[in-house]
Amino acid sequence: MEVSCHNAAMLRVGLTGGIGSGKSTVAGRLAEHGAVVIDADRIAREVVEPGTEGLAEVVAAFGAGVLAADGTLDRAALAATVFADDDARTRLNAILHPRIGRRTGELMAAAPADAVVVHDVPLLVENHLGPGYHLVLVVDAPVDTRVRRIVVDRGMSEQDARARIAAQATEADRRAAADVWLANGGARDEVLADVDMLWADRLVRFESNVRLGRRAKYGTPRVVEPDPTWPAQAARLAARIGTAIGRTARVDHIGSTSVPGMPAKDVVDLQLTVASMAEADELAEPLAAAGFPRLDWIDHDSPKPHAPDVEQWRKRIHASADPGRPVNLHLRAEGSPGWRLALLMSAWLRADEAAFAEYLALKRELAARYGADDDTERYAVHKEPWFDAATPRAIAWAERTGWTPN
Repeated sequence: MEVSCHNAAMLRVGLTGGIGSGKSTVAGRLAEHGAVVIDADRIAREVVEPGTEGLAEVVAAFGAGVLAADGTLDRAALAATVFADDDARTRLNAILHPRIGRRTGELMAAAPADAVVVHDVPLLVENHLGPGYHLVLVVDAPVDTRVRRIVVDRGMSEQDARARIAAQATEADRRAAADVWLANGGARDEVLADVDMLWADRLVRFESNVRLGRRAKYGTPRVVEPDPTWPAQAARLAARIGTAIGRTARVDHIGSTSVPGMPAKDVVDLQLTVASMAEADELAEPLAAAGFPRLDWIDHDSPKPHAPDVEQWRKRIHASADPGRPVNLHLRAEGSPGWRLALLMSAWLRADEAAFAEYLALKRELAARYGADDDTERYAVHKEPWFDAATPRAIAWAERTGWTPN
């Protein structure tokens, strides 16, 4: 399902969760706070209401047997028709999805410029829709809790409830798609409190940052122990960037958070490969709309001794508008020294145990020396000589091993 929307300033939030997770509770609370909630299931029903072209086309494709006695769509009969028939399901999707997408786009475009639009999509994970949103919220609860809710609230048998759950995305798939995980296995007040906090601390601030084209403000970043979810977070951000610029893009996870086991400041560094700085400038607006405004005062990296000409080190850098996820997005021209070195240093530190240990020791020493004072500037300055000295070793490693950026 593709959604067309021309209101670029608004914050788009994808909301999903398996059957019985309590997703509607979260959607309702967000609406109480002022979010514009767009319910994909409701739209799917609207486009096949009696008298619509959608219903007429469904009947033409599958026969009058999919109609109930009152002329409405008999969803159970339609499901039985398409459930085990891939071709039939493809025909049905071809009828419904464009209509659902158009109607969703109309509702999004009608939202105010300062809206937080929450798109409630049950199959967001299954249909890989996450990259189209600024943020994805996943509501979850233990399977037994979900089964109990389905049996009590929907009158379904336990066997059918478990079958429905098993047919949906796995917890692992949902965690991979989630920017925010809302655990809803306890008392209702607990998840509502989490939603209240999310709204005040993240969504409202994220929306205003996107609308005003500014980066989020964070406390002074400190070196923390490695987070095993950093690569998954980087992958979600990379997919979002590719969707934002409307083409297949090379977005690499670079820096310390890309090196397993390496302590780092909790800032995800990404590199978007471009053909030139002119192309980078053309991408400034779509990236800002996607939540990555440009930092105009930075236009180059510090030259290294092996390539001293500053013109070779030109770049553009964007930061995150999301208060919950610091990001540095570096746009560098393919083949430039800075582009190659960013990829090389990460690869070398991942592959060379001695280099890893040496850099780890330096980071721990500097963190102990400057971390207590939140002096990140001196921390960064004192790392630079190590990188200058390490660069020839990394280049020699690349030559020795045959490493290339591709």
